[in-house]
Amino acid sequence: MDANDRSAIRHKLIEQRLALPNRLALAGDLQEVLRVWLLRRRETTIGAYWPIKGEFDPLPALYRWSEDHPERRIGLPVVDKVHGTLRFHVWYPGCPMEEDAFHIPKPKGTEEFQPQLMLVPCLGFGPCGLRLGYGGGFMDKTLAEMSPRPVAVGIGYAHGFLPLLKPSALDVPLDAMLTEEGVVWDREG
Repeated sequence: MDANDRSAIRHKLIEQRLALPNRLALAGDLQEVLRVWLLRRRETTIGAYWPIKGEFDPLPALYRWSEDHPERRIGLPVVDKVHGTLRFHVWYPGCPMEEDAFHIPKPKGTEEFQPQLMLVPCLGFGPCGLRLGYGGGFMDKTLAEMSPRPVAVGIGYAHGFLPLLKPSALDVPLDAMLTEEGVVWDREG
């Protein structure tokens, strides 16, 4: 397989992630990595994602991050079909939800806000901030158009490391990358 045949790599990584025999234990480890990493952060608004296809679920760690601080807000993406970008709406446990694009749930009727930090799901990741997503370009386009640009933090399992991944023209580099093994890189730390 060509090291930059992104479609084939995506398919392989989804299969591998779904087949991880210890995915729940890895998710527990990644919850801890995320909780500890968030301790030193000053941001009060975080944009996250609804996990699909075996992705790591950041919402429990984020809820713990927010529960004693009423000024902290968590947002989930809502697809802006006109611009091909994402907008973030407040999410909380028990929040009313409805189906959005690609059959992914989104908050229903909650306030929109621009996150200061975005957790970006990574199907795969490469050196120096490279991320491989599902290929729709929503995250990259959203990050490229946001002003001020939020801190972009990749979240994924270590099995997705692709040392030979090359950037595409639309890739927006991540500022940090977290896996169950710890902080892979952090431009600020």
